[in-house]
Amino acid sequence: MSLESLLDRIEKMAGKRPFVVVLTGAGVSAESGIPTFRGSDGFWTQGSPNHTPEEMATFAYFSDDPETVWAWYIFRRSKCLEARPNPAHRAIVELEDRIADRFALITQNVDGLHREAGSGSARSFEIHGNISKMRCSGRCSQRRPRPLPTLVEEIAAGPKLSSDQIAALHCADCGAWMRPHVLWFDEYYTEEHCRSESATEVAWKADLLLIVGTTGATTLPSIVGEIAMRKQIPIFDVNPDAGVFAKMAERSPGGGHLSLPASEGVPAIVERLIAGWG
Repeated sequence: MSLESLLDRIEKMAGKRPFVVVLTGAGVSAESGIPTFRGSDGFWTQGSPNHTPEEMATFAYFSDDPETVWAWYIFRRSKCLEARPNPAHRAIVELEDRIADRFALITQNVDGLHREAGSGSARSFEIHGNISKMRCSGRCSQRRPRPLPTLVEEIAAGPKLSSDQIAALHCADCGAWMRPHVLWFDEYYTEEHCRSESATEVAWKADLLLIVGTTGATTLPSIVGEIAMRKQIPIFDVNPDAGVFAKMAERSPGGGHLSLPASEGVPAIVERLIAGWG
């Protein structure tokens, strides 16, 4: 099917005022200049050449060597601070503004670019957390995520943290290390920190699922796709590479795969959705 035929189909679907769920992954952020993870220029290569993701991004590794983990996350955060939302982020905000309560965003990205672009907190679910926040790793009552102190966001001169940064990364209430507010490989999705139940709930509401820039390698995004397949709703996958979600999209009724970068495919789809909404 041609791109134009697929977009025409999307515009017709919009006339039924579907509940639209957008699921985004690292491919969206990559177009803003944020490295992905496992590619030749990915975070795991540039930021920590001696460790695999499964080794370093775990609570177990953090427990053994919190300074090294924090130094790496400060490096990652510095890359996020350099990035700006791209046309895909802005188009998603435009769609939310137009269809309001018929919209939800589920994102695997921890960079906060969706929020920076203007996505509303009430309809956005950051299921892997947010790298600009931290929370206590101990057992005190201050488990609510809070912004990183300005001091912590300053880029370390080398692989070691300064003494001032170390002090700022300890809980003022119980003295335990603060930790990045992200989901690690040896942790489970929870409603408290990942909004997992809320994300699953909106997935069941969906009449149309738009998936952008993700391979579906993690559990909750895969569940969202499986819910859409079970409901037999249209799935549209925007990704230059055809992966698991592309196959789901091609099998879904009325859906399809767009082999386009996010910054091209998402604005085109949103334009048609808004045109058909009326």
